[in-house]
Amino acid sequence: MKHDHPHATALHAAHASVLDAELEWLATCLQWRLQTYFGQPPASPALPFDGACQPPTLPQSSCGATPYSTLVAEHALDAADRLVMALALAPLLRPQLLDVLATRNEVTQRPYTEFGLNGWGQPTAETACFLLAGDQLAARLAAIARLGPEGQLARLGWLTLGNAGRTPEASAEAPAESSGATHTGAPPANTSPLLDALQPSPAWVQRALPGLGLLTRPNVQLPAQVVRTRLGWDDLVLPATTLAQLDDIHLWLTHGAQLLHDWGLARRISPGYICLFYGPPGTGKTLSAGLLGRRCGREVWRVDLSQLVSKYIGETEKNLSRIFEVAEQQQWILFFDEADALFGKRTAVADAHDRYANQEVSYLLQRIEAYTGVVILASNLRHHIDDAFLRRFQSVVHFALPRPPERLRLWREAFPPQATLAPDVDLPRLAQQHEVSGGTIMNVVRHACLQALGRGDHTVRAADVDEGLRRELLKEGRSN
Repeated sequence: MKHDHPHATALHAAHASVLDAELEWLATCLQWRLQTYFGQPPASPALPFDGACQPPTLPQSSCGATPYSTLVAEHALDAADRLVMALALAPLLRPQLLDVLATRNEVTQRPYTEFGLNGWGQPTAETACFLLAGDQLAARLAAIARLGPEGQLARLGWLTLGNAGRTPEASAEAPAESSGATHTGAPPANTSPLLDALQPSPAWVQRALPGLGLLTRPNVQLPAQVVRTRLGWDDLVLPATTLAQLDDIHLWLTHGAQLLHDWGLARRISPGYICLFYGPPGTGKTLSAGLLGRRCGREVWRVDLSQLVSKYIGETEKNLSRIFEVAEQQQWILFFDEADALFGKRTAVADAHDRYANQEVSYLLQRIEAYTGVVILASNLRHHIDDAFLRRFQSVVHFALPRPPERLRLWREAFPPQATLAPDVDLPRLAQQHEVSGGTIMNVVRHACLQALGRGDHTVRAADVDEGLRRELLKEGRSN
């Protein structure tokens, strides 16, 4: 039987303790609101956060704090914003808590409009307004402003409104009777924006509730794959200048929203960040993208250009549109590998096919520039990318082949602790003599370790390493 890692188990227990208190508080607030709303006489004052609906105290000590409580404290969320986030989390963590809002009105035999649950049983902005304000108009206006783009939750990128991760086709197939509402495909044009579902953003879930990636998975099929790595930031072996440029991207991911909105630069600069990673294969471009996402709590999705581009007119644009729509909702980092396939040097238009190909590139560039997140384009050679495109990028990061000191570190860290290196394995010599990438070194280590396992002695010999290196150099068209 497979057992959970002790650290993961302890982390989930800590999460459960903090979130249980938050959800119990939400249940208390819901009960108070309904009791006053249907009381005799009925009343709907603002929630008494300093009384019956006082929020629980979140742990701040090193032994009791969780990423959730730390984020709430770091950004000084007030009680109302905390309650909205708890309401957005309820369908994911304790969906039965909201069943009380699915009650039908005995007079109309329809759900109570003011409760705001949508056809999938999700709380909406209307639900939050009712909970916070009841039928007090001034308090309702304040709640609407709180949920809007200028509210703290939106500026932090913690809360989204809408059917995140659903295509229109998927929305049309949603159940119609979960709360008594009827659905006939896309909502009518005059539907209130307050009926958009409250959803915690995937980026926030990854930061506040690490290890629960299932909660952020969209239910659509895309020509893209998530980039995963078990390595950490300290495992990157790169020149200081390259690491400094990666730190710049990390700063944008961490503080970009504040720069745009709080500092007012949204009027002057583009909402996203575009960068080019270029260098020989195996030098860490994909790994660096994955580690940036892991460091910032964002998922990185590698777009498969071979599946993206279609020979049918309009299909490429449709595929691109789906990717960017879901990526916006999920706040992904988009990674376009072998980007020169679309962003290469343009040629003169000789026929309709060339004209249409240029239209595809123009459309992709337009979507990339309008994307509010980070887009990383990867290429083996910088000069393969059209200069007109490069001028629109925020940064161009070179991934060079590692130098001898870096290669020595790669060789030393590549072998697993279970392997024993024979005395004739000279890692400093290998690092000095052979100019190879980190990816090549890992392939050599794989070959040598498999040979050792095959012999059953767990000892890696120099001959194993030399043979693996010879094969890799032949693959690259070089001789040992």
